[in-house]
Amino acid sequence: MPTRLAYAPHDLVRTSKFLSFVLRHQPEAIGLCLDPAGWADVADLIRLANASGRPLDRELLFLIVETNDKQRFALDETRSRIRANQGHSIQVDLGLVPQAPPAVLFHGTASRFTDSIREHGLVPGARTHVHLSQDRTTARAVGSRHGQPVVLSVDAAAMHTAGTEFRLAHNGVWLVLHVPVAFIRFPTL
Repeated sequence: MPTRLAYAPHDLVRTSKFLSFVLRHQPEAIGLCLDPAGWADVADLIRLANASGRPLDRELLFLIVETNDKQRFALDETRSRIRANQGHSIQVDLGLVPQAPPAVLFHGTASRFTDSIREHGLVPGARTHVHLSQDRTTARAVGSRHGQPVVLSVDAAAMHTAGTEFRLAHNGVWLVLHVPVAFIRFPTL
């Protein structure tokens, strides 16, 4: 197994972003086919990535899956198929079963979005689900990617009691279709 040092850091980041793009949003951009559960054949992915000018081999692919701090990707038990764990803008069935969430979950966003959230609640936007974190630190990191971070608290227990289905992705991200304003606590500024 090659080490992270065998590849330049920008290669790891660039390839991870490329994998997110084709496994979560536009597999057709390189001619890749995903099955209904979001799985792609590793050999096809490598072949099509290289044909589209994106250098990729098994070692680099496996290194990204195994070392990605956000655990964005998963390999099947045979290491012959890969998929994104969550974050899709295309419909896939990840096979996640509804389950009871922790009492409070968190959502990181940029401060410029809070007025819209106060009006509409948390909506998935271009994705299929709203993403929630179990801790403030992760939520703050997510929010900081989009500007001045704001961490919102979500009364997940009350939402669940009211009938909202929560699903836990394999990388620890909680997924819901929508978070109504009534269940969101905004920080005081």
